[in-house]
Amino acid sequence: MPTFDIVCETDMQEMDNAVNQTQKEIATRYDFKGSKSSIELGDTDITIKADDDYKLTAICEVLRAKMTRRNLDAKSLEYGEAENASGGSKRQVITIKQGISQELAKSIVKHIKEEKMKVQASIQGDQVRVTGKKRDDLQEAIALIRGMDADRPLIFTNFRD
Repeated sequence: MPTFDIVCETDMQEMDNAVNQTQKEIATRYDFKGSKSSIELGDTDITIKADDDYKLTAICEVLRAKMTRRNLDAKSLEYGEAENASGGSKRQVITIKQGISQELAKSIVKHIKEEKMKVQASIQGDQVRVTGKKRDDLQEAIALIRGMDADRPLIFTNFRD
């Protein structure tokens, strides 16, 4: 029986490259001269430090542009609140979304069942497996799920006949 998996994965190597390019642009831009602005990539988050809200917003915009160039979806970022840091500066933590949350997985399964498609969807940890008798049914399911409004980028992997 043909199957495929729905997952949410962010290529961390490409994310590292986007953060490094953002660091280089911050170092060379005129409006950041003499400021203590920085961006750092952690395991599951990005920390931005800037002198004020304007520079914090500018760094976020540069990061989004670099991510777009590297084919990373901006929906994979969850922005935290900008908080005050030492020395009158600002800090913001951006979480990188990995995996499908239980709520999103349940809504995907519910959406497939509501359309009465000839496929079965099951939640397996942080991914959803869709099984059907025909490849065409699975392709219809992929088209249906692409049309959904999800809070993170969904990737279709492990397509087997």
